[in-house]
Amino acid sequence: MTKPAPAPKTFEAAVSELETIVRQMETGSLPLEQALEQYQRGVALLRHCQDKLDAAEQQIRILEGNTLVAFQPDASSTNDNAIHQGDSTRG
Repeated sequence: MTKPAPAPKTFEAAVSELETIVRQMETGSLPLEQALEQYQRGVALLRHCQDKLDAAEQQIRILEGNTLVAFQPDASSTNDNAIHQGDSTRG
């Protein structure tokens, strides 16, 4: 049995490794035993990423006073869109 791979240093490193595993598995060229090992590593990476995202969400909840609010684009981008739309109707 092989020694478990170390946890990735960053969220981005985990996502990158997971993407590599997915590409390898999609080709179908891995031998069965290696495909199973890669699948297990992928599951571990997925759990790692989910844990990191859950921790980030918890930090956001704390910063927002334990209430998440719906995303609201800033007023300037809404005004920019209205200005651009208005330009097309001018003669």
